[in-house]
Amino acid sequence: MKNLFGQLSLNQKIAVVTLLLGLIAIFAGNPYQGNYTRIDAKEIALIVQKELDHITAEELADWIIKEKSDFRLIDLRSENEFSEYHIPKAENIQLIDLNNYTFLPTEKIILYSEGGIHSAQAWFLMIARGYKNVYMLKGGLDEWKEKILFPIISENATPDEIKNFERIKEVSRYFGGSPQTGKIEDIRVKKELPKLEMPAQGSPQTGTQKKKKKEGC
Repeated sequence: MKNLFGQLSLNQKIAVVTLLLGLIAIFAGNPYQGNYTRIDAKEIALIVQKELDHITAEELADWIIKEKSDFRLIDLRSENEFSEYHIPKAENIQLIDLNNYTFLPTEKIILYSEGGIHSAQAWFLMIARGYKNVYMLKGGLDEWKEKILFPIISENATPDEIKNFERIKEVSRYFGGSPQTGKIEDIRVKKELPKLEMPAQGSPQTGTQKKKKKEGC
């Protein structure tokens, strides 16, 4: 059983954990509120299977760059981890405290942890409380670092890969990252996390441009 679980993808592992939590909640009730909650395990399984439960690091980076304000980004890690580094716009609410917070029903809530298991647990708790617009950051902070802060492309990349990497390089530098090019096996990225302050200027091209403000009256 352990070997079988180890062969599953991250999303499949999260699905298994989520469904197990669902069964626990059905039979044991919500441990945070001391009452029972009904969970539609089939609906949760369909959401996970269709990958409607998460957003990617690239999507989140695009939202932040475009200064979208229709979502709340929740960092579930410890205060020390949060203070060391967190994704811009994130607020720190630890998993054990999440049930004490009330969110607006219309708010889009994005949850992330270091890898993904804690955010999957938090996602389930939020769904159990009746929130609908709840998502996880796919791969958590680990994937944010890999895809946004420290992206790598091989020197033998295809033209399409090179074109995409040029865009990612701009995004990475916007967030203080260190994109790298060369032989993958030879690259040793110095993964020094950027300062928490967001850059004030130089937004990268992300497919849409902000309208220039008119000067004068």
